[in-house]
Amino acid sequence: MDAIFNFNSKGKVLVEGQRNAIKLFDLKDFTLNVKSFKKPNLINKIAYRYFRKSKARRSFEFASKLMEMQIGTPQPVAFFENYDFIGLNESYYACQHLENVFEFREIVQNETFENRDFIIRKFTQFTFEMHEKGIEFLDHSPGNTLIRKNNEGSYSFFLVDLNRMKFHETIDFKTRMKNLSKITHKKDMIAVMSNEYAKLSNGDETTIFETMWGLTADFQYRFHRKKRIKKKLKFWKK
Repeated sequence: MDAIFNFNSKGKVLVEGQRNAIKLFDLKDFTLNVKSFKKPNLINKIAYRYFRKSKARRSFEFASKLMEMQIGTPQPVAFFENYDFIGLNESYYACQHLENVFEFREIVQNETFENRDFIIRKFTQFTFEMHEKGIEFLDHSPGNTLIRKNNEGSYSFFLVDLNRMKFHETIDFKTRMKNLSKITHKKDMIAVMSNEYAKLSNGDETTIFETMWGLTADFQYRFHRKKRIKKKLKFWKK
């Protein structure tokens, strides 16, 4: 595939991060979104060759499975792995690029966002449907759900960054609530999500809210503690 073989020299840069890079390539019928994963360290080079699937392969397989289960995600196109004599060297995941979408993060950050309450409820319905189908999206965070407003006023949701997922026969209550703990730190949003999830699951709203809020507070504590530790380590390295 030309887009992958010429990734470094062609394409429009969408994301240029320390870990991964994403570029866009205009094809005849659609725009191709190609993600280049960070080159693995020595241990992971070997692990991805002999013991576990690469992030690119998992992204493609999980996206294909989500499509089969009728859960929104950009149309998967291909994945590519390049090996050297030690193990995995480079890997890429390609999917159809979605136009006219925004991240759920915008709903979290902008309290005056149009139809905010309605979108939060629709997002909760989308998540509940995933849970009912046994899908545990381990990176279920505000930046990993894309939203499109349709012409008739409805909203469609699409999962991205798919390399960490689990599929179950059923998902227990605490796992469901933990799966929502990375979405937002805002209590008003969690109240709306709890109310909608209670309606969908015929559960007790107070129990759902208290569980979701407790797990969210725990996640926020661990997240910020990790950031403080990293900051101290960077200070001592100077």
